[in-house]
Amino acid sequence: MSSAVPTVVRATPERAEELKEALAEIRQRVEAASAKAATPRTSPVLVAVSKYKPASDILACYDDGQRDFGENYVQELVDKAAQLPQDIRWHFIGTLQSNKAKILASIPNLYAIQTVSSTKGASALNKALPASRPTPLNVLLQVNTSGEDAKSGVPPLSAGSPPTALPDAEVDGSELVQLARHVLAECPRLRLQGLMTIGSLQESLAAQEKPNEDFARLVATRDALQAALARAGFPPESGAWGEDGRLLLSMGMSSDFEAALAAGSDIVRVGTGIFGARPKKEEVKSH
Repeated sequence: MSSAVPTVVRATPERAEELKEALAEIRQRVEAASAKAATPRTSPVLVAVSKYKPASDILACYDDGQRDFGENYVQELVDKAAQLPQDIRWHFIGTLQSNKAKILASIPNLYAIQTVSSTKGASALNKALPASRPTPLNVLLQVNTSGEDAKSGVPPLSAGSPPTALPDAEVDGSELVQLARHVLAECPRLRLQGLMTIGSLQESLAAQEKPNEDFARLVATRDALQAALARAGFPPESGAWGEDGRLLLSMGMSSDFEAALAAGSDIVRVGTGIFGARPKKEEVKSH
């Protein structure tokens, strides 16, 4: 893929330096938190969430070596992908609507969709992806670990405090296992890369000092799902899902990514920590 830069108004030198410093700090914190994780693993992926931020900000981070960027809105992602270098790895992290699958699938350097939560959405993506695409599109299944009505995602495969996996019979019949099996068996243009959660924020300092149960719930869910897939004929050694024999976990944002990494996250999604505060959606629309 070409990395040629189309004509994009560049950030001012002051803004570019500000972004470079913020990105350096976040990278350092990611590395330090990852080193403290209980389970050693390869370097985690830092997704810079560029929602509502101009293409010039993204280009400044790109010039500093950042390649993974996340967007929440389909049209915003389409517009930015058309303007920016084609070796950027775009992650869609907004709500996946089946009727937008064709638009998303048209983005040649779309790397992953982290918010698949239904067989309908998975099938729509699989159908929309061009046969000429050189590699399958990575998908992560969104799990609603906090049980909040305002959040999307399928129920986890764990319960209790601390969270432990549900009985095998209950796991095997679950919505999440059925969705994972559907992706593996019916969607050859998709690759099941892992699981994603947003989780509930721990506001108080006392709460932050305790293990985040949403993160623990996703870890237990991942372990239960991997076992269920093995029972269904998709063992780790088949190479049909995940990386390095396991499903990856995407959890943690600007306010809690260090706790997520300590809990075993492979992917963190940081926006405000890199780009600064975002305008409100209404303010963006008014411009």
